[in-house]
Amino acid sequence: MIAALADGVSRLTNYSTSADCAATLSCLGQLGIRIERNDADVLIHGAGQNGLQAPLNELDCGNSGTTMRLLAGILAGQDLGATLTGDQSLRSRPMQRIIEPLEMMGAQVSSRDGRAPLTILGRPPLAAIDYELPIASAQVKSCILLAGLNADGKTTVIENEVTRDHTERMLPLFGAEIQTGNKDEHGRFATVTGPAKLAARDISIPGDPSSAAYFIAAAALLQGSSLEICNVGINATRISFLRMIKSLCSVDVTNIREEANEPIGTISARGTPRARSLDKDELPFKIDDLEVPLVIDELPLLAVVGSQIPSGFEIRNAKELRAKETDRIVATVANLRAMGATVDEFDDGLRVKGNAKLQGTEIDPRGDHRIAMAFSVAALVAEGESVIQDDRCVAVSFPTFFDLLHSLVQR
Repeated sequence: MIAALADGVSRLTNYSTSADCAATLSCLGQLGIRIERNDADVLIHGAGQNGLQAPLNELDCGNSGTTMRLLAGILAGQDLGATLTGDQSLRSRPMQRIIEPLEMMGAQVSSRDGRAPLTILGRPPLAAIDYELPIASAQVKSCILLAGLNADGKTTVIENEVTRDHTERMLPLFGAEIQTGNKDEHGRFATVTGPAKLAARDISIPGDPSSAAYFIAAAALLQGSSLEICNVGINATRISFLRMIKSLCSVDVTNIREEANEPIGTISARGTPRARSLDKDELPFKIDDLEVPLVIDELPLLAVVGSQIPSGFEIRNAKELRAKETDRIVATVANLRAMGATVDEFDDGLRVKGNAKLQGTEIDPRGDHRIAMAFSVAALVAEGESVIQDDRCVAVSFPTFFDLLHSLVQR
């Protein structure tokens, strides 16, 4: 998206094959951006700061909340009108969280009770604002910062809980003026100065740590396993899940370096025996409240892992899980129980008892790619056969997941 607003041609290497990323390219193409793709290499012919064209049809974001929310920020600063829609799941997700700040900046946004389809009438130049996020969301933060590229002055986003910072890292590479810093001991701020003139760049995209997490967890849970994953993004806002995995196995990060303003490295994991018995008085392993936004995609996987460690696992202050592709709290609890684990459900999370002897069963991911992949890991440690229903849903983020998993498992 940033390359589309730049002057010149950007080459993106290691571009994802996911349906979400394909939806982004499709939307940009309908906005007049010329795109050339050769496997994992993508050329984006940028249209410049105000060069997007009005689409002839609705922009279908598929299942991608990132596409919809970030593109909404870009469209708010363009002199055109466009409608963003998506599949049934995306149309049910909350969008008032981006509508409010975009309207404060001067854009006109209509919706169906705060949900998609969103019709956006851009009003450049937008008004620069200071906006404190009511909930921790990197998507909302990025939406506002991208809108701020076509605002008059400094747009500042304040967050009380740290979230992913990929947008703040990427914008300076393309020439935007941006400042970041600590708000206090917990929060941060990011300020972008508009109007911004961006220049094309060649970017090598790191391997996705959220996708790598499933294989790291599998290696951790299967005694005698050994795994090495190269060129993975190790951005500090993305690898908090390693803290829990380290309670199971040896995990090392080596060959650390930086490319395109992002740290990358090699993650090695080895499964070891878990000999310690469960102490009935031992407190469950619990993710710190401030870490929840940093592991929001990995929480179902961490619940699966938690079922296998002596202490068990507890997630609280994670009500945002109910507003994802499906209600991930309900889906995680239901599937863990179906496999024989003892799980308590809370309004804002769950608690799973450790040392569970999981049994193979039918897993219903409810159309959610992360539930399907998390419980594929559970199936590896369960006794008996498991069947993942609607396995095609993994294409949203990781179409080759099952092929890669099959290639790694030795029987």
